[in-house]
Amino acid sequence: MRQHFLKTIVATGLGLSMALVQAAPAEENRDELKIGFMGVFSGGQAALGQDSYDGFMLYLKNNGGKLGNRPVDVLKADAQIKPVVGVQQAKRLIGKDGVPIVVGVTFSNVMLAVHGPITKKEVFLIGTNAGPSQIAGKECSPYFFSTSYQNDQKAESMGSYAKSQGYKRIITMVPNYQSGFDFVSGFKRYYQAPLLDEIYTPLDQQDFSAELAKIASEQPDAVYVFYPGGLGVNFLRQYQQAGLLGKIPVLSTSTTDAINLPAQRDSALGVVTSPVWGPDLDNAANKKFVAEFEKEYKRIPSDFAAQSYDGAQLLDSAIKKVKGHVEDKAAFMAALKQADFPSVRGDFKFGNNNFPIQDLSIFEVVKDDQGRFNLKKIATPLKAQQDAYHQDCPMQ
Repeated sequence: MRQHFLKTIVATGLGLSMALVQAAPAEENRDELKIGFMGVFSGGQAALGQDSYDGFMLYLKNNGGKLGNRPVDVLKADAQIKPVVGVQQAKRLIGKDGVPIVVGVTFSNVMLAVHGPITKKEVFLIGTNAGPSQIAGKECSPYFFSTSYQNDQKAESMGSYAKSQGYKRIITMVPNYQSGFDFVSGFKRYYQAPLLDEIYTPLDQQDFSAELAKIASEQPDAVYVFYPGGLGVNFLRQYQQAGLLGKIPVLSTSTTDAINLPAQRDSALGVVTSPVWGPDLDNAANKKFVAEFEKEYKRIPSDFAAQSYDGAQLLDSAIKKVKGHVEDKAAFMAALKQADFPSVRGDFKFGNNNFPIQDLSIFEVVKDDQGRFNLKKIATPLKAQQDAYHQDCPMQ
């Protein structure tokens, strides 16, 4: 039944995208539009949610507080890193607040919990960070659109890079939850060689001394890690203190970025990482975004901010196409699918499962010309890459 519903929506909603957008009501809806923004805004990972929120709000502010010429009221919802809290917040946003659109979601365990309750109510969910494999495949929904990535994508680019560097003995080390599983799977898919070891640690673990002692003993060619936010600060500091930095290369995903580089500093120098965006990407939209963000917030933006900025651009374009009438769900869905906006990543389009098809690059931590710890693009191993799960999605 669900697969039949998805195919019906696609056939009637997306297959006639241009006609539906053109058929949107002629009069413009200028009533205030409520949008929910869900992220982690408390605890040790709050900086990730805040950077996402700041990127979204930057575009909104510079666009006169409107998206698609319609005034917007953004309602923040702190899901923490707890699926049960995320579901509670989703129900509040959809029920009490009556939002037709929810944006954000920082962690994959929360995304897996809220994706169904939101999209099954035919509320649009614009994911600006978490991209677990399940919602890219069999559990895909025409009401979900991602302006970030499917989790495996970032790891796939690093796996491809590791293979090109000739590393033969690699240890992976990630938290024991959905994103960690996806990142290891993606890395192995393109590394295409047996791993020396796979280490999984509790999501709240702060002391990595035992694992680092094991790495020092096994002497791999490189270590591939995923430790977001404060976990990444602790990991790299301890890695440096253990005398491993500069001896065993660190390949990373979402471990070092503009959020935690000010705290990591020298402990991150030379580390390579694989976000889908970097501050030095050479296109006009990105240069504008970086300049605006640094002026507004007095700091370098992260990929969390960039992905949410793109989320705001996507909504602005789509709401404009339907003249503010997001209530016309088929037309709004078709307008979102067109992804008619200048992404800070350059070329951007949606695949059949509404996840991006995009270039995947590798960046190195360096000191920039202002003496700041920053990211510099060094390679683009995968171009116009579609995620590995899209063929399992019944949408066409």
